[in-house]
Amino acid sequence: MKIALIGAGGKMGCRLADNFLKMPDYEVSYVETGLKGVENLKARGISVVFAEAVVAGADVVILSVPDTVVGPVSHQLIPLMKSGALVMTLDPAAPLDGVICHRDDLGYVIAHPCHPSVFNWEPSEAAFRDFYGGISAKQSIVTALMYGTEEHYLLGEQVARDMYQPINQVHRITLEQMAILEPAMVETLAQTCMEVVKDGYNEIIRLGVPEAAARDFVLGHLRIQIAVLFGEVNGTFSDAAYKISKRARPLLFREGWEKIFTMADIKEQVRDITR
Repeated sequence: MKIALIGAGGKMGCRLADNFLKMPDYEVSYVETGLKGVENLKARGISVVFAEAVVAGADVVILSVPDTVVGPVSHQLIPLMKSGALVMTLDPAAPLDGVICHRDDLGYVIAHPCHPSVFNWEPSEAAFRDFYGGISAKQSIVTALMYGTEEHYLLGEQVARDMYQPINQVHRITLEQMAILEPAMVETLAQTCMEVVKDGYNEIIRLGVPEAAARDFVLGHLRIQIAVLFGEVNGTFSDAAYKISKRARPLLFREGWEKIFTMADIKEQVRDITR
């Protein structure tokens, strides 16, 4: 199977390239235009090719480029693809925003990693510290058929399994559901909340709490809080913790914040991402 990996020398592209190098069943062409990306691939012993030389013959074209340019890149390359081939994107933002070049004779699949869970058990320290996944820690992935046939979807799922391996579960969802997960859930909400927690951590260190004590205390409590809230342990918080949390919520969160999960707001979020 012929694959054209566009943006092969970027952060995600390099992770995918590392896995594709282990798979002789794929004939992968690595496309990269950035000087740093070319150097990243050269360090892996990978030769770079021009997109125009390989896209027309590819069975699968993977757009591993930043959200801000995936639209223009798709309009440059997708018209060159052979009929029946598959376009794969790695994020739902650009597809939901409608900036991906569309052809009725192609398939379109989105595949995004969940990354290894905080509750993954891994047999080695190296695997435990594979935080992004795709090296040695198991992770699940989410996949969606944006357009095309069931055969297109199954092909995309298999490629996703291989490029994100080792895999725990594959969750097939819709494009809209993927956008609810990212950006709305994990970026707009979770990352923002964690950035505020980190700001608080920095503040308590400024106030004189020893950094080593602060780090152990905060990270240890975060782990048990996540375990309780997500049902990983049969336990609850103390009465005092519930009382103080109830007091804090209106101080920290504006009423109606849940609107970030409405599709109208999500479309505004992805528009900010892609443009």
